[in-house]
Amino acid sequence: MTLVQDIQSCRLCADRFAATYTGHSPRPVAWFQKGARILIAGQAPGARVHESGQPFTDPSGDRLRDWLGLDNPAFYNKDNIAIVPMAFCFPGYNAKGSDLPPPPICGKTWHAKVMQTLGPMPLTVLVGGHAHKYHLNVKTGVTDTVCNWRTHAPHVFALPHPSWRNTGWLKKHPWFEAQVLPALRARVTEVLT
Repeated sequence: MTLVQDIQSCRLCADRFAATYTGHSPRPVAWFQKGARILIAGQAPGARVHESGQPFTDPSGDRLRDWLGLDNPAFYNKDNIAIVPMAFCFPGYNAKGSDLPPPPICGKTWHAKVMQTLGPMPLTVLVGGHAHKYHLNVKTGVTDTVCNWRTHAPHVFALPHPSWRNTGWLKKHPWFEAQVLPALRARVTEVLT
């Protein structure tokens, strides 16, 4: 079996997910292959991705593709993009309908193996605070980490999560769209050409 198949077969969190408000079964979404040029390190699949089995098939994905300047064929081309979230399964919702955090056991079980398989990447895009903390080993919040984007560019870009829940954040921080996104799009184009 390949590493992707091993991840897709994982059922480590079956009891945990059954006990969530959503009461769902694991459905790992593994979308990567050796040789990809850009690593998108995200948080965890949402409910729509759990249903589709393909990463970022939701409004967050639409916004992320816009941020990257990529259309669907380029984004879903595994020669271009490896998508490695902090948890490969939808963690579920709590009783209030809020997203549960990615279970740490997923990262502990799979991430070192995935990163070793992928090898060095010309560009890593970190989507959300969980990815920032893991990949950059930072203790700062999302705003501070994203604000200091030049510290890691051009090889790493730390982004807020593209969720609709962050629309207010984007309005409060116009520098993100004015400064970060043009530099990110330019780097994506450079890496893929």
